Formats: sequence, structure tokens, C-alpha cells
Amino acid sequence: MKRAAILFIFQILWMGLSAQEIDADLLKVKSRLDSILSFSTQLKLEVDISFINMPVKKAQMYYAKGKKVKFSSDDFVMLPKRGLDFSLNSLLEYSFITVDRGLEQRGAKMYKAINIIPTDKRADFSIATILIDTKLKRVMESEINTKKDGSYVLSFQYNTDARVLPDKVTVNFEIEKIRIPINFMGKDTELDRKKMKAAGTKTGAIYLTMSNYQIKSVL
Repeated sequence: MKRAAILFIFQILWMGLSAQEIDADLLKVKSRLDSILSFSTQLKLEVDISFINMPVKKAQMYYAKGKKVKFSSDDFVMLPKRGLDFSLNSLLEYSFITVDRGLEQRGAKMYKAINIIPTDKRADFSIATILIDTKLKRVMESEINTKKDGSYVLSFQYNTDARVLPDKVTVNFEIEKIRIPINFMGKDTELDRKKMKAAGTKTGAIYLTMSNYQIKSVL
């Protein structure tokens, strides 16, 4: 009898989760991003990792809706997969639920915090928390807990209120959790292997600066 009752309660809870509506503010942000058919931009990349000394890298970045981001450069650029997904596609690709976590403060401003929890095992992350500017309908920060590559925290900066795509992105992460293509970062990159092998948790940051956006939109 107890087992039947537990199963019944579980089914009710699962039905509630399945029927849960996706957060309306998240859908507004998604709709705004979905209006972009394609864009290109000049990209500058800087790395802040204790054991890597790499000069500033530059590339041209291309995006077309429904396709993977592409880039071209005279020198190899270590591009973070997460930092380049401005469309939220990687978070919303498979079925998910959302949880309103209230407001969080960043600087002098308050933003709406939302958890995105995938319900499909094909998703490559377990949970994500995004901060939304509900007035300007855009993402200001996202923390993504992946299944294999640890956690990323991305902070987005916009030069104007009308911007839907960021002008600057900062990606913070733990070194031990990600795979850094050290052998493919260019001949002008210096590596301190002693620091790299030193014990203790190491953190790193990647700074992306975009300029000269060329955007094709349905709006």
C-alpha cells in the first residue's frame, strides 16, 4: 500500500513538472534572439590563465541560424564553446523546465534569476542559472554546470540599451575541468609547465570583445 502511495505521489509530481510553463521572460529573450537570421563580427580574444602567456588573438566570427558558429583567423584562436553561444541554443536544444529563483543583484542593478533544468538526458549540462534583464530582454549572466567539463560563468556586457548581442563576454572556469588545446594556441604562446602541474585548484578567464557587427534580422 505504501509503495502504491509513493508511486502515485511521484506520478503527480512528475505530471506537475511536465506541465509546467516555461518562464515567460526567458521566452521573450529567446524570441528576440531567434529574430536574428545571421551575423558576423570581428572578435578579439584575451586569455588570463596563470601558466599561459598568450598575446591577443583576433578572428572573424560568423553565425547563421540553425548552423554552428564558424570563424576564420590568420592564427589559431582558442575559442570557448560556451562563450560563443549567444543564441541560448545549447541550453534550450532539448526539453527542459524552468524555476524562478527571484532577483539577484549585480553592481547597482537587480536581475531576474532563472534555473534551466534539462529533462532530456541528451543535454550536456545538468543545470544552468541565467540572469535576465527583463526590461531590455537580454541575458546578463549565465552559470552552466556541464556533465563533463565542469562549470562556466559567463558575464555579458552591452554598449547600448538596444543591443541584443553582447559587445563583451567574460568566461570564468576551473582549469582542471576543461580541456585546453595547449598545442594549438599558436607558436607565439608560452607555457609554464611547472605552474600548470602545481597542485591546487586553478581558475582561468577568457575575455571576448566583439566589434563591427553585421546583423541580418527579421525585425
